[in-house]
Amino acid sequence: MQTTQRIADFRSDTVTQPTPAMRQAMAQAEVGDDVLDGDPSVARLERLAADWLGKEGALFVPSGTMANQIALGAHTRPGDEIVVQRFAHVTTFEAGSAGALHGLQTMTLGGLEGSMSAEDLVGVLRPNFIHCPKTALICMEQTHNMAGGRIVPLASVEAIAEVAQGAGIPMHLDGARLANAVVRTGIDARTWCRPFASVSLCLSKGLGAPVGSVLAGHGAFLERARLVRKRLGGWMRQAGHLAEAGRLALEEGLAHLEQDHALAQSIVHSLADVAGLEVEPELVETNMVMVGLGPGLPAAQAAIERLAGAGVRVSGMGPRRLRIVTHRDVGPLEAERLLAALRALARECAAG
Repeated sequence: MQTTQRIADFRSDTVTQPTPAMRQAMAQAEVGDDVLDGDPSVARLERLAADWLGKEGALFVPSGTMANQIALGAHTRPGDEIVVQRFAHVTTFEAGSAGALHGLQTMTLGGLEGSMSAEDLVGVLRPNFIHCPKTALICMEQTHNMAGGRIVPLASVEAIAEVAQGAGIPMHLDGARLANAVVRTGIDARTWCRPFASVSLCLSKGLGAPVGSVLAGHGAFLERARLVRKRLGGWMRQAGHLAEAGRLALEEGLAHLEQDHALAQSIVHSLADVAGLEVEPELVETNMVMVGLGPGLPAAQAAIERLAGAGVRVSGMGPRRLRIVTHRDVGPLEAERLLAALRALARECAAG
């Protein structure tokens, strides 16, 4: 009997399936109405996440976008301005929520490499002047998605934090893939998060939970964040079924990230000699590989469709740029299929 070969899905680390242990934990979770009385499994996850991130408390929410937008709404008021790296998720992939939901305008700094310097930050902070918006929040992202999963160095974070602290401006960290930075550098999450008044962490990317993020912070921020979460509809009921999967993701998911990083390294080095494909192995730090499509190769969308025909899925990050993301549901066999499909694409285009 012929069996169907599983799709090799490298589009994102969000495609991971819950493990059998997660499914069992979800089924057996102790739950309550989190809005009325509190859900014990949600409370357990929030305590665990807050402790890991080094914050007073945390809120469990459905998505990373909601976690970031709750933070923006809690730290700011309509008419304020936030400063953010130019290609950060919070302004690039959150559907204009900063303006649509909170009445904010943004000041963007840096380029595609994910950088934002302390010197540039000094130059854009607004004076206390009635004609100017208030610079209310500085946002950073770790790891940086559009930069290919690169890690913003701790020294850069601390230099920006020194400027922010001197100006009395809080900082928010979009730590969707913070766990990858922790594993890659050996620097613990508390150290990464220390300069930030609030931190979001995605449980459903490389950590492998099916749903959910947490938003962590202290005191008055958490009180305001609960209000904004309510307004956005992110306060769930018997959410313990989801929270238990998130707990396992945080307790056990980090162990696999090193393998994800190693697989990304293997892929990028295997592609380095393929004519027409443009990769930079030295820039691959975690679980993402960016592949430029050189002259003679199709544009990204056409390449994606060709690869899909070979049972391989990748995503586009621009008109001539592909993104490959490793995660625990792909391994060496899937990587070989990916490499074979990309080599065939390059070879056919060169021959044609």
